Amino acid sequence: MKFTGPLLSDLLAAVKAKGTTIHATAINDYTIRIPVADAKAHGVIVARLLDDQPMAVRDKGPLFVVYPFDSKAELRTSTYYERSIWQLKRMSIE
Repeated sequence: MKFTGPLLSDLLAAVKAKGTTIHATAINDYTIRIPVADAKAHGVIVARLLDDQPMAVRDKGPLFVVYPFDSKAELRTSTYYERSIWQLKRMSIE
């Protein structure tokens, strides 16, 4: 599976986000806190494409916060899997 989208750190910079914690909410109202530091430290992306196709809701779309689990084995823990929120509908910074 190939996920494609902008770096979360680039999105935060583009909106001039200030704060240390991202509050991310999914379509089903699942909410998780993501440290802003994760964005740069791990190259987190906000995927909008799966295998070069827009992601449908049934495919965890339309947006999916994705950590580089394939290239960073240390991220393969419940902490980071929980932060990898799918069906993203909103983010706020605190």
